[in-house]
Amino acid sequence: MFPYYPPYQFINSDNDIVGFFIEYTELIEEKINYKFQRKYYATWPNLMADVRKGKIDLVLHIQATNSRKTYLNFVTELFESQHIIATRKDTFYGEKIPDFKHKKIIVPRDYAIAEILRQHYPDQTFIEDKDDLTCLQKLNSGIYDAYIGPKAVVNYLISNKNLDNIKIVAATDFKYIPGIAIDKNNKTLNSIIKKGIENISDAEYKNRIENWLYAKTRPFYKKSNFVIPIVTTTLITLICIVLINFYLGYMVKQKTKELKKIKDIAEKDNQLKIAFLSNISQEIKTPMHGIMSFSKLLNTPKLTKPEKAKYTNIIINSGKQLIDAIDTILEVSRLQTRQVKLNEQETNLNDVLETIHSIFEVSIREKEISLILNNNLKNDQHFVILDQSKFIKTINGIVENAIKHTKKGAILISCMVQNQTLVVSIKDSGIRTGDTGLNVIFKSFSKSKNYEGLELGLKIAKENTILMGGILSFSSIPHEGSTFRIELPYRPVDTKKISNTASTNSNQVKKKHYTILIAEDGEINFLFLKMLLKKPKEYDFTIHRVNNGKDAVLFCKKNKKIDLIFMDIKMPEMNGYDATRLIKKIRPELPIVAQTAYSTKKDIQKALRVGCQDFISKPIHYKDLKRILNNCLPISSQNTT
Repeated sequence: MFPYYPPYQFINSDNDIVGFFIEYTELIEEKINYKFQRKYYATWPNLMADVRKGKIDLVLHIQATNSRKTYLNFVTELFESQHIIATRKDTFYGEKIPDFKHKKIIVPRDYAIAEILRQHYPDQTFIEDKDDLTCLQKLNSGIYDAYIGPKAVVNYLISNKNLDNIKIVAATDFKYIPGIAIDKNNKTLNSIIKKGIENISDAEYKNRIENWLYAKTRPFYKKSNFVIPIVTTTLITLICIVLINFYLGYMVKQKTKELKKIKDIAEKDNQLKIAFLSNISQEIKTPMHGIMSFSKLLNTPKLTKPEKAKYTNIIINSGKQLIDAIDTILEVSRLQTRQVKLNEQETNLNDVLETIHSIFEVSIREKEISLILNNNLKNDQHFVILDQSKFIKTINGIVENAIKHTKKGAILISCMVQNQTLVVSIKDSGIRTGDTGLNVIFKSFSKSKNYEGLELGLKIAKENTILMGGILSFSSIPHEGSTFRIELPYRPVDTKKISNTASTNSNQVKKKHYTILIAEDGEINFLFLKMLLKKPKEYDFTIHRVNNGKDAVLFCKKNKKIDLIFMDIKMPEMNGYDATRLIKKIRPELPIVAQTAYSTKKDIQKALRVGCQDFISKPIHYKDLKRILNNCLPISSQNTT
């Protein structure tokens, strides 16, 4: 046995040897009523040396090769894991093995993949070293250029051994398919093991492989305890109807009843708002902590470029998380009143999953637990059509809940496509007590008693999943952990068609020159909008700025060559509404776009009423800016400047 290959076979924190193959071996021993004598090896090459000498009768988690088949009989193949290519984050040599022909590729010594690679690529050089961890550590430090090995093992070691400089660049055509092998000369043992394996049921096999490698959960409507809440709810509803009808019989007291009902609802809503605001403060503090902490670290002397880039990304992601927390306040209200609509768009799932992983990096490290990302999407499955914002909020809510309840161990995020269904599962090792599980996440907003400890992220995740046409299910094993499973319709995007269309459009673009005035008193807001205006390749802008509405009016009087104005609403001396009215009297044909953080329906209508042609909300998104430019400054039209 080689107990140094997580998650298949390894030594845990209690110094016990655990893993899938340990439990599977114990199951075989149970079936044949015999206990094998175990022999442990510190290195895989030493184990293989004794196997070739005939000193070992049975080997666990070994992959078949042509040479090994000469002295071993492989009785079963238990599962498969894709072999991938890993490199350092600061390098890119290609995505196929021949691209690394003149590079140093490292593989574990005496592993099956070494023989397989040499058989398929005889002209390339593959270096062997002690084991997977040693190979990855030397890759991380720059000694080697690339590593090839099983995806599950690489993800586990990267997350648990602080190999921060390594990334997975591509999948290979090879797979790690381990099983159990027996000495070919031992005919009796071959026969016994074969019969023992035949007596293992599918349920026994699935129970062990799901426990260690992945988890499948049953939809909530198939749970045995689903019928009881339905019957109880129906009974309560019938009783309420009878009581209401009886009470309505007293026509004289009808007015008093209605007033009392309105008063109770108002008091309840007020209590909900107070409790909700108290709880949402924690959602705001977490990303603010990340922004402030890493902003201070940016001032550290002798900061390296990779460290600076990493800290900057964390600050950006924390800022996005802070905006999401504020959006959550509005989203709760919209979900309660069923006013939420989908905003579906082309989405790169790889980018989304990496963003989610980076957002929670700070809080994960503070708790000293691991967050493992197991992305099983194929190269042609990354781009899909879905509501990206709601998809991110759904996963964030579940991961936040997992971090909250996980004191030690790991959180595993897995993503795959099964039968035209996008499946995302979040598995944690947290211990939950009380009403924090299935009863909470499947209780609608309208039936919640209060917001204190009600797992708000899970409720939003459940509502958003339903809105996207999917199912959110939950399962939990006492004292071991829980698994949330999101199932959404899989709607892929033809990436080749997108690439061709973008290329064609790019070739047809002709630059147009326009003059833009930005009325904005905030320095950061102005610089950000100015940066966004530099991105469109088809435009060439001359940009002017004023700090208030009064200066905007004076500028328009003196300068006739202005094609578009971005007008901030809240400014000193004169607000954007008044400035727009005056400018429209001077230049009625000049398009003015209101820009402000106030984005209620009432604000939009007021801006349009005073003469604004369009409206854009802060923080400004590039896709919204592009829509404004296309409407106000079309490429095909001739400008007047």
